[in-house]
Amino acid sequence: MRRCREGTNALMRIHFTAQDIARTTLADEPDPMWEVLLSLHQLQGRDGMAHYGNWRERARRVLPRSAAGLLQLAPPRGYSPDFLTPPELSTSFDSGLERVLSTSRTRLRQELELLAVQRPQTTWTRDLGYGRTEAIHGLGQALRNYHRQTIAPYWASIRAMVRADHQQQVSHMSGAGVEQLLDRLHPSVRWKAPVLEISGFLDRDVYLDGRGVRLQPAVFCWMTPTKLHDPELQPVIVYPVQHAPGTLRRISTESRSQPLAALLGTTRAAALEAIAGGCTTTVLAERCQISLAGASRQAGILREAGLITTRRAGQSVQHDLTLLGKAVLTGGFLPDAERLN
Repeated sequence: MRRCREGTNALMRIHFTAQDIARTTLADEPDPMWEVLLSLHQLQGRDGMAHYGNWRERARRVLPRSAAGLLQLAPPRGYSPDFLTPPELSTSFDSGLERVLSTSRTRLRQELELLAVQRPQTTWTRDLGYGRTEAIHGLGQALRNYHRQTIAPYWASIRAMVRADHQQQVSHMSGAGVEQLLDRLHPSVRWKAPVLEISGFLDRDVYLDGRGVRLQPAVFCWMTPTKLHDPELQPVIVYPVQHAPGTLRRISTESRSQPLAALLGTTRAAALEAIAGGCTTTVLAERCQISLAGASRQAGILREAGLITTRRAGQSVQHDLTLLGKAVLTGGFLPDAERLN
């Protein structure tokens, strides 16, 4: 896969047939393997400080030692091996990791030889290219440890952003079809039927030949889309999810106030934290990793207690904290401006 712009005037042209249009899909869930790989690039850079700065600072503090090998596989610019991001959508980290670790020895060797052109091999990457059991086991452990420390605590937030993007894209596509979606996907992407032009990649023509393409939104994708490098693999175009600074939030049981959890219960305390800044019932369910019915029930209890307000916003229901809710969440402290309102 290519992780950087290959030149300002470069243009890749993806040729669609009617069958390709029919087989084009838009993912409504984040792909954990793409988020892992793209976050490794973000970890090594300084781009998007307002969006990723807090995450980057914490990730560097908790980074496991085994991540050193992952950084070797994932340079912030240029080529990264395709086997790290299987072309099939991974519905969970475990399923994605299983696909990564089942990569054939031939493909491991070929892709790591490509990587060696820009980054000298280490003993570990050489052993990995040979498909040696210990090296593959080390890759699995490194990916698992990295995901647990740097991605899993943010997963509810990542899911919420990807789902919100999906809803927005679908609303744009409604009544206009896939071609309208392709044309509005990103500023660097232009639809000139039957060709999709993407600036910033190597100047080449790619023919889908009836395979279609998966459009994958990603939170850790920054500024420009990316893709798998090998044109023979099932085509995937990964594009940036537009999100405001501070939207990427760590939501886990470790971050919840123990006194608040003791007062309200763990789930209800998490719901109150998740509603800070406002959210819909769907987003609340995703942030707390509970069912939609459970989120609605928790919101109802908090509303009856006077801690939140609920109003209809279009087809969604929007929840916000009341002054009492803010006071409970902050341990009784409110800024002077809010006390006067």
